[in-house]
Order: sequence, then structure tokens, then C-alpha cells
Amino acid sequence: MKSLKTIFVLISIALTVVVRGQEEKTPKVVLITLDGLRWQELFKGADPELIENKEYVQSPESLKKHYWRETPEARREALMPFFWKEVSKMGQLHGNRALGSKMNLTNGMWFSYPGYNEILTGKADDKNITSNDKMPNPNTTILETANKDSRYKGKVAAFGSWDVFPYIINEERSGVPVNAGYEKAVGANLTEREKMLNEIQKQAPIVWESVRLDVFTHNYALEEMKKNHPKMLYISYGETDDFAHGGFYDFYLQSAQRTDAMIKQLWDFTQQDPFYKDQTVFLITTDHGRGTKPLETWKSHGTQIDGADQVWLVAFGKGVQPLGEISTDEQLYTNQVAPTVLNFLKLPISSNIKSKPIKL
Repeated sequence: MKSLKTIFVLISIALTVVVRGQEEKTPKVVLITLDGLRWQELFKGADPELIENKEYVQSPESLKKHYWRETPEARREALMPFFWKEVSKMGQLHGNRALGSKMNLTNGMWFSYPGYNEILTGKADDKNITSNDKMPNPNTTILETANKDSRYKGKVAAFGSWDVFPYIINEERSGVPVNAGYEKAVGANLTEREKMLNEIQKQAPIVWESVRLDVFTHNYALEEMKKNHPKMLYISYGETDDFAHGGFYDFYLQSAQRTDAMIKQLWDFTQQDPFYKDQTVFLITTDHGRGTKPLETWKSHGTQIDGADQVWLVAFGKGVQPLGEISTDEQLYTNQVAPTVLNFLKLPISSNIKSKPIKL
């Protein structure tokens, strides 16, 4: 007869296996935003009116070599190869207005904080969110909702290049850890890679006072995935917006391509990690659009800029039908992103959210 000690050990092992099995079956969501990336570049590639414009491009010849192709389809593939060579076969891309697929903001501000609030809460708040000031968000984000659920508590994290995200997510109230701006990784169990990132982030050039380079945001987030396996992860890349505001079309395109490669790296990691493999959905969108006419409005957004409410959505992974580029008439809205995430996480949708989940 086995001793009681042996029986207890066997029971403990069995329970551990069950718990791990349940953990691996729990849905995982990676929500990503690319600040201010126009739908025009996503779906048509480099803009023919901008790529040779010396007001916005340092070396048109060099830029054309990398990003110019004769057709919009070839140009977009050159700009964002992961989206158009892989995601287009396994997921969905919404927002090509030339084909009738439309997605718009519902907030009336058409700039960052209101856009992120709408994405993360499922509801525009033009009464309280009227600036980009560092004001704690009075609204509850889906990150906070997930963090209050026993299945996800302690398994929610956010990373952003812009230093306003701790306020947008209301880090103090929500309990969701937010690494943003020039914050470093903290904690007693830092990996060697996190220690390295902390050190080189101090040594890297500060291009913008409130927005760090996306390479740090990306690698902090990737290391978090490897170390702590969050089930709900939010990443906001910021360079595309800031380079556009500066009028640097070449840097804007280069940043978009780098971000495409970063997202591929995240996806490839999830497909070789048992915790994420075949259990993870990626949802990618933007907080606002930019102008097109007059040409100089490509640098700007806000209610005075025509087209700045035009956005897009890319989705792939667990539970997403492989429909590719959507070419049928449709009208989606940014406030649908939050209930879509909650739906994937099998969390209840608050009565404050009136929008419906997107059928993917």
C-alpha cells in the first residue's frame, strides 16, 4: 500500500496538471495600436504624392528604392510584408475605404487620448476626455475589467511608448501594471534582458520628451510575455504618429515597416510557446487617422482635419475566420473593439457599452 505521503504527492501532481491545462485553454488576447497610422498607407502603401516630396523626404531616391512599386498591392506588401504576405491569408483586414470597408471613430475629438479611451472602454467620452492631459481616466477599461476577473487577475499588462498611458488605463485604480514612456522594468525577478533594456534605454537618444522609441516598448512587452505569460496584453507603438507630426514621411514609413516586423515577432513567439499556441487572438488598430487633402494635412489630425476619424482594424489568430482583405460594404466603429475583446475573453459586456462586438 502506498504511503499517505506518496498519495499526497500524486494528488498534488494531478492537480497541477489540471490547473496548467485550464490555464492553457483560457483565451488570450494581444491588443495592439499603431498611433496615427493612416489607412491609406496600410492598404495602398507609400503615397505617390509624398514619397518624392522633398519637403517631407530626405532622400526620395533611396525611399523609392525601398517602398515604391507600380501598384498599390505591391507597395503595401513592400511596406508591411507580414500583414500582406501572412495575415491576409490567416486573418482579416478591415478599413480599405476604396473597397467599401469603412471604420470610424465615434468620439468627436479625433486625437489620441479620446481615441485610446474609446478603444479601451468601448465608449466615447467627449464630456470628460477633451485633451491629451495626464488625467486619470474616469472610465473603466477592458484591461481593468479583465484584471478584476479571477481568471485573468494578475495576468493583465500594458506597454506604451507614450507616457500618458498610466493615466489612460488609470494604473493606480485598476491595478493593471503599465510600462510607458521612459519607465523601466521593475521588480525583484528582472531577467538579464530586462536589465539590459533598462540600461540602454537610459543611453538611447531622447527624440521626444513624452514618447520613447518603440524598440523599447516592444522588447519590454515581449520579455513580459516570455516571463509572466499575460493573458490580456496591450501594446501601443507610438513612432508613426510622432514622425508624421514632424513631417518626416521617410521615418514614418520606416517605422510602419519596423512595427510590422515587431508584430510578426510577437506572433511567431506565440506560435512556439505552449501557453499561447492556438489560444491567442491579435487585434490591431489605431487611435485616429490623418488628413489627405490638402496634402500637408497628412501630418495632422483633430476635428479640423478631414479624414482624421477614418481608422482600420486587423485581426488574426484563435477564432478569427481567414477572410483576408474585406472588400464588401461595411461600417465598423472604434467603440466596437472593446466588446470584441471582452467577447474573446468570455467576459461579460458592461451595460455602459452600447456597441456590439465585431463578428470576426
